[in-house]
Amino acid sequence: MRALCAALGFVASVALGAALIDDDPAPVRGDTGMGKPANWGAADQKTPRPPGPNRSDLKWFQELVDATPAGGTLKPAAGSYAGPVVVDRPIIIDGSNGVVIDGGGKGTVLVLEGGNSMLRDIRLTNSGDSHDSDDACVNVRKHNNTVENVTIDDCLFGIDLKLANDNLIRNNRISSKVRDLGTRGDGLRLWYSNNNRIERNRIIDSRDMVAWYSNDNTFLDNVGRRSRYSIHFMFAARNVVEGNRFYDNAVGVYVMYSGGGAIRNNVFSHATGATGMAIGFKEASDVTVEGNEIIYCGTGITSDISPFEPGSQLIIRNNRIAFNVVGMRFVSNREGHVIEGNSFEGNMTHVSVDGAAGATSNRWHGNYWDDYQGFDRDGDNVGDRPHEHYAYADQIWMDFPAARFFRNSPVMESLDFLERLAPFSTPVLILRDDKPIFRNPAKAKS
Repeated sequence: MRALCAALGFVASVALGAALIDDDPAPVRGDTGMGKPANWGAADQKTPRPPGPNRSDLKWFQELVDATPAGGTLKPAAGSYAGPVVVDRPIIIDGSNGVVIDGGGKGTVLVLEGGNSMLRDIRLTNSGDSHDSDDACVNVRKHNNTVENVTIDDCLFGIDLKLANDNLIRNNRISSKVRDLGTRGDGLRLWYSNNNRIERNRIIDSRDMVAWYSNDNTFLDNVGRRSRYSIHFMFAARNVVEGNRFYDNAVGVYVMYSGGGAIRNNVFSHATGATGMAIGFKEASDVTVEGNEIIYCGTGITSDISPFEPGSQLIIRNNRIAFNVVGMRFVSNREGHVIEGNSFEGNMTHVSVDGAAGATSNRWHGNYWDDYQGFDRDGDNVGDRPHEHYAYADQIWMDFPAARFFRNSPVMESLDFLERLAPFSTPVLILRDDKPIFRNPAKAKS
């Protein structure tokens, strides 16, 4: 009976995922309006004009927007202005004189409703505090907008794109309200939003940067620090994460129920804690992880029931995976991984597999292993014998999660040494690399 229920649940989840990842979904409709529950309706549903400012002691910025014709530029005098604001026509708002819009602690500060608008060189602050209405500094509701050089602080959510395509979000500084990590809002969120370019933003002390049901977006040269997920993809296809720097987050990039795309040339550092990981995959397929530096993390790369689609692959190539607790962790022994040209150095455990299994069904080729026990007699920089990684006593903490508390303890280290010296149980072959690289490529570049 338990097996039947599990099977039915799996079928239902796959069906739901197939519906949600569709490129042209039919969103759920809801209430509209500033400070009301979030509007998940069609993109042509307009946000109503707010009835008045949230602060009576400041000039209302909405009046300046209303006086600006379509295609015009609004460049107000320096000072603080009251929100909320709805921009329902294509205009340029230039706050470079020193302009601040204060949301008064209620609802969303500014909504880009008209499309083809630009918001630049301005500070937005003091949104509401409701997760039910997704209170944010900027809500982007249409296409072809530019948001750049904007400072966002003391807002629950930072920039929230809903059904918004082909936007440029560039060079913004975003931080959340001062809350516990789990109750902050997302610094940047994409919801059913495609073909957006997210570049050179600094998202600090937020919760997540997320892309839900959003395809073909590019995340380029951003910095994420002291957040939960630097980027979390959910039912999102063909997104590219390149040249970013992620420090001190619980998770760097997590790809969940998603396919396609690439994660390349990024830096992941100090993703620590009980669940700390640089890159994670959950039922993901056909993603390339290439040229990244993954250092000082709890786990470098975690693969859980991935690759998911039959015949698909996860390509892990030319990364430096160094000084982590676990370099790569396989939650299950699943084929379809291509691991080649990587440098594994200084990790407490290079590769682990949960359960009494190895990862030999995957392709391991041409990686550097700092614990390789062989020679390179002909000087071709390829080891004379394959590199084999076995699990001895360390298989205990792979099989029993509760035992991970004792991982690398003196007792476990002594037990592991004795078993390697005179095995009293059959060790598990985790992997075999037939052509291990002999010299560390990281040192060769320096």
